[in-house]
Amino acid sequence: MDKLAKAFELFDAYNRQSPEHLQWESEDYPAEYFYAVKRYEWIKKLDPEASESLLLASRSQHIGRWEIARDSYPDGRAGYLRWRSDLAKFHAHKAEEILASVGYDKETTDRVRQIILKQKIKADSEVQTMENALCLVFLQYQFDDLIAKVSEEKMIDILRKTWAKMSDSGRETALSLQYSNEGKQLIHKALNG
Repeated sequence: MDKLAKAFELFDAYNRQSPEHLQWESEDYPAEYFYAVKRYEWIKKLDPEASESLLLASRSQHIGRWEIARDSYPDGRAGYLRWRSDLAKFHAHKAEEILASVGYDKETTDRVRQIILKQKIKADSEVQTMENALCLVFLQYQFDDLIAKVSEEKMIDILRKTWAKMSDSGRETALSLQYSNEGKQLIHKALNG
């Protein structure tokens, strides 16, 4: 087994420990494993020539996300931002550990770390591709569930922030996805309101 396949195997085994599960097309999946695979699939669609580092980052971007709970940080924006920052560092560290264990060099692990931490997002095309994939996974697999949990005003704000993170090609791809009627209406309001 080559290093890439071994790293994927270890990332996937780790993410299969996710306590949160979801149903997709009548199948049950550990949530973080499912989203990691879907991120990887989006990366392959968005960049068929994706580098090995980008592929590795796609499978480890949110590795072990459940291990640092949002409610372990204060409420509000400052608490949320600190949680997200600490979580990103945790993901990068965990990915580096696994990559080193299968024999990846420091140059590769450093590059995966840069992508996971979203360094130079608007200037680095691979980091932007990752951000596009993250947003597309959200829109395709999580958006409709979230609609039922938050107010219309909050949902419109989330959609506007999501749109701002994507490149023009990411936005084009997002507009080509299938949405529920409610989802379509919210996107229309977010983009035209």
